[in-house]
Amino acid sequence: MTIRLATVDDAEELLKIYGPYVKDTAITFEYDVPTLEEFRNRIIKTLSRYPYLVAEENGKLIGYAYAGPFKERAAYQWAVETSLYLDRSYRGNGLGRILHDALCDALRKQGILNMNACVTYTSKEDEYLTHASLKFHKRLGYTIAAHFHKCGKKFDRWYDIIWMEKHIGEHK
Repeated sequence: MTIRLATVDDAEELLKIYGPYVKDTAITFEYDVPTLEEFRNRIIKTLSRYPYLVAEENGKLIGYAYAGPFKERAAYQWAVETSLYLDRSYRGNGLGRILHDALCDALRKQGILNMNACVTYTSKEDEYLTHASLKFHKRLGYTIAAHFHKCGKKFDRWYDIIWMEKHIGEHK
C-alpha cells in the first residue's frame, strides 16, 4: 500500500468511497452525493492550501484523508479540521491510523499545531451511526473539546456533534 497526494484524476474513485457515507450513514450531514465536478473542485481547493492524501493498494484507491481550515480568520491559521474516509471493506485493519499519521506528519511540516475533528454522535447507536469514529479519534490521542446536542438532522433523526482536538506541535 502507498500513501500519496491526491490528484483531480482520483475524484471518481474517491467519490465511490464517499458516496455510501452520504447515502447510508449519519457520519456526514451531507444529504446528497456531490457531483463528480463538485468533488473535483473540492480536491483542487484543498490542495491549494492543505494536504489531501490517498491510500492506494494494487492500483485501487482504498481511503483518503485531508485537512481544511478550522476557521477562515488569520488567527486560526495553525488549526485545521480533518476528515478521513475509508472504503468500507477496509475498515478495522489499521489503514485509518496509517492515513491519519501521514496526514499528521504533512500538517506538522506546514507548521500546523492543532488537528480538530468534528464527529457525529448519538447516545444510542443505530443503523446509521455507531461510536466507531469517536473511539477511533480517542485511540489517536484526540480529546473532546465540545459537545453540541441535536444540531444535525438526517434520516429523520437528530444527531449530536462532538468536536475533538489533538495538539501536534508546541504552542510557543
